[in-house]
Amino acid sequence: MSEPAKSPVSVRHNAAEHRFESELEGHLSVADYAERDGALVFTHTFVPPELRGRGVAEALVRCGLEYARERNMRVVPACSYVAKFIERHSEYRPLLA
Repeated sequence: MSEPAKSPVSVRHNAAEHRFESELEGHLSVADYAERDGALVFTHTFVPPELRGRGVAEALVRCGLEYARERNMRVVPACSYVAKFIERHSEYRPLLA
């Protein structure tokens, strides 16, 4: 018997709260940002322990970086997770401020 396929993580941009967020199994995960001088400054990424290891943080950050790319914005990875993500995914390095 095969395992059911994992559903992709759904991410929404909550502009009013300055974050990208995902709600899964009743838990809220977020990638917070601030806009400064035309750049997105990623300040914090949080995924509850119950959801870690399932690609939620990656989905949040990838969505935020694509948002910046589509708007020709620079990115400042003040959050260590975002900094490491960009380090591992060189396609996003040109976004760095």
